[in-house]
Amino acid sequence: MARPPSRKANSTEIARFLGTSRAISTVAQQRARLIFAIDATASRQPTWDRASHLQQDMFRTGTGATNLSLQLCYYRGFHDFFASDWLGDGTALASLMERVACEGGQTQIGRLLRHALQQHRELPLRAMVFIGDAMEESPDTLCQLAGECGMRKLPLFLFQEGDQYDVRQCFQQMAKLSGGAWARFDSSSAQRLAELLGAVARFASGGRAALENNPTEGAKLLLQQLKP
Repeated sequence: MARPPSRKANSTEIARFLGTSRAISTVAQQRARLIFAIDATASRQPTWDRASHLQQDMFRTGTGATNLSLQLCYYRGFHDFFASDWLGDGTALASLMERVACEGGQTQIGRLLRHALQQHRELPLRAMVFIGDAMEESPDTLCQLAGECGMRKLPLFLFQEGDQYDVRQCFQQMAKLSGGAWARFDSSSAQRLAELLGAVARFASGGRAALENNPTEGAKLLLQQLKP
């Protein structure tokens, strides 16, 4: 049993505590919020390891950690779904990712999108990033959810490893319906993924103008698809 406090706080201390809590909450709400999601099923381990290092570039290439708050989400195994607290530090996020082992299982993209929509209702997100190579759910269901994201101005940035045709068709349609963008990469193009992640970070921090002001190859690819 936890020990009770040695004394009761007086009204001044309570007011100070509540004031500090409100200040922390206000700072958190002022940050641009971005969900960073990865398929953590068994085939994803090599990409997960790369992403755990590359995601730190999302902070460095944005406008700074003080303006960007990330939530790590992943699915794996048998209905295993994880969503972290909101983090504003790339090192903390990398440390969290390093402790995760990928496990075999089916995709849960629909569950991920429903989670993102719920988070967006509570406090608006600027975007959601998803990295994956497979899609084992109904394309109609996923596109319906992507359309809901679009209606609520939550763009999806879908980065596909490999070039499986049905996955590409679905991801491209989801990106279009949400007002986001799609791109592919492979196991040898870590730099391409880094550029794409950095471009999304800039978009989340400063909108379309931030991409136009720093037109890397990744930014150009996203700008071609983003709605004016």
